[in-house]
Order: sequence, then C-alpha cells, then structure tokens
Amino acid sequence: MAFDFGTRRVGVAVGELTLGIAHPLETISAASDRVRLEEVGLLIREWSPVLLVVGLPSHMDRTEHPLSARCRRFAAQLERGFGIETQLVDERLTSHAARQSLTAAGVRGRRQKGLLDQVAAVHILQTFFTTRDDAA
Repeated sequence: MAFDFGTRRVGVAVGELTLGIAHPLETISAASDRVRLEEVGLLIREWSPVLLVVGLPSHMDRTEHPLSARCRRFAAQLERGFGIETQLVDERLTSHAARQSLTAAGVRGRRQKGLLDQVAAVHILQTFFTTRDDAA
C-alpha cells in the first residue's frame, strides 16, 4: 500500500509485490493527523498490506522539500502505529506523471482533483517496484 502524503489530501494506492502492479484506491481528505491515521487504519484493516510505501518529496536538485519532514513523520507514525514495515520512496515528478496519466485517460481539469493524489500514489508504488527490481 502506498501513500502520496499531503496536508489536505493523502492519495492511496495498492499493489501486488509479486506482479509489481499498482492500482489507485482512494483519496483521504483530512486536515488532522488523527483523522488521517484513523482513515488509513480502516484501509489497512481492510487490505492487510505487508508493506507500506510513503512518497518522499524533494526538489529536482535532491534538496529537502518543505513537506519532507512531515512525510518522514507520517511514515514513522504508520510503522509504529500499525507494526508494518514502511519505506520512503523518492516522489519527484509523480504529480506531474499523474496529471499526464489522467489527461491521457481523458480526465481533464477539475475532474482530475479527486483522482490526482491516488494516481500519484500509484506512481510512487510503481517507482518502489522498479527500484526494488533494479536492486535485486
């Protein structure tokens, strides 16, 4: 299960480790950490993931993004709170790739808003699958 963390929305995707295929699941809209974690908890209980992946934003020159520390904290809360290994993955350009994917699928303008974060989470999970396969 992968997450594209944001302070207003968190995109969620699920995937199959063996096949290396990811699918969008949903977008959690919650401004508070407590509500966000409760919503994630419901998904974790429903899907029983064996691994959690959180996108870690950085600038193109690899310097820290203002949200990097929040994403690390979110990942730590997930691992501590649910006892599931959590890994961080570089998420540079995933929102851009998500926009392109949605546009290619015929989803444009305001219709993208509700889907963008979960499609970005798909790209984060695909990045994890690709880098994991490259390391093997």
